[in-house]
Amino acid sequence: MPNPRTPRTYRVKSFGCQMNVYDGERMAELLADKGMAPAAEGEDADLVVLNTCHIREKAAEKVYSDIGRLKKADGSKPLIAVAGCVAQAEGEEIMARAPAVSMVVGPQAYHRLPDLLDKAARGERATDTDMPANAKFDVLPQRRRTGPSAFLTVQEGCDKFCTYCVVPYTRGAEISRPYKDLIEEAHKLIDSGAREITLLGQNVNAWSGENAKGDAIGLDGLIRELAKIPDLRRIRYTTSHPMDVTEGLVSVHFEVDKLMPFLHLPVQSGSDRVLKAMNRSHTAESYLRLLERFRAARPDIALSGDFIVGFPGETDAEFEETLKLIDEVRYAQAFSFKYSARPGTPAADMDGHIAPEVMDERLQRLQAAINRDQLAFNQASAGKTCTVLVERKGKHPGQWLGKSPWLQSVHFTGNAAIGDLVAVELAEAGPNSLSARLLEPATA
Repeated sequence: MPNPRTPRTYRVKSFGCQMNVYDGERMAELLADKGMAPAAEGEDADLVVLNTCHIREKAAEKVYSDIGRLKKADGSKPLIAVAGCVAQAEGEEIMARAPAVSMVVGPQAYHRLPDLLDKAARGERATDTDMPANAKFDVLPQRRRTGPSAFLTVQEGCDKFCTYCVVPYTRGAEISRPYKDLIEEAHKLIDSGAREITLLGQNVNAWSGENAKGDAIGLDGLIRELAKIPDLRRIRYTTSHPMDVTEGLVSVHFEVDKLMPFLHLPVQSGSDRVLKAMNRSHTAESYLRLLERFRAARPDIALSGDFIVGFPGETDAEFEETLKLIDEVRYAQAFSFKYSARPGTPAADMDGHIAPEVMDERLQRLQAAINRDQLAFNQASAGKTCTVLVERKGKHPGQWLGKSPWLQSVHFTGNAAIGDLVAVELAEAGPNSLSARLLEPATA
């Protein structure tokens, strides 16, 4: 039986995408509104929220592994809540398979976490996987003090139904949050310390709404409106879908200085046959032409992508087409994964599943190409001057860590503080970061 005592401290552990990170932050705010405090580093928490991803099988299994390991110093278990996409997809199975779990709450229902917590404190187990996304945002608490870089969810859900993906089933249909709500939340984030805002969505460039004048706008229009906020210094967005790229979105990269020169645009494969089997709406050629348009608008733009290797039926020749695409694009960074069959998706029932050892070999080759290009991009940045947003202290005295406009991790020493924007000269480049020399005093 769960401990009937009302918890006083909590810890939220988020896995997976940036949407999960954002959701984890909002759940922490809900628990704080209930009078709870985050558990200090190294101390037990009365409540642990495992905020999960369901894109790959290993992510789902990690949840069960973590549930089994959770234990307080006195041998007792904390109250355990499982949230996120695994909770949405496997809520009943989690409750049956893991008796230690007191609460299961889906990604569109976590605003009801305090109600579930009241039940759990009485010894009851509860599940809530309803999917009213807008209702969630209507009742979430006001944003609290944040770091210099903050997430703002503008869009949720997906209507694309890629054959390998569970997101349409765990996050629901595409919805756009109202323009007014987003402008208000952006102001609150800035008032609480943010200098950079990253706009989030499963397909963030599918966002649409009406501005204060009643005019219909897309993501580019929202970016232009946000750029008018004086103390907002940087804007980013992720994750985009090639199908939803508009000419306005391309041109806003040229027109708005506050929009950082970085684009994450997943492609998944360089093979047109595989892309069709994935139900992607683009070809390799149309994807490359999109990137050409972005580069024409912003020549210094850094490109990022997503890749899946070992999709059912992928041949050696088709995998080579993916490597060829990577060679042509020369990504500044990219994410790559082995195909993982997710129950309920069309791809899980396709013929031609690839042997694990073949997927391993392909992933190693693909990641070697990505790492090669990431290092080359960083090395080409050496000698450039740019601003860095200081996000935290480094390991060494006087050292600071932050991000360049191209989302590179940068470290330097000198007189600065968290939240400052500082001018630096990028110096020595490694595969994952660059050192820099501070050029002038910080600006808030």
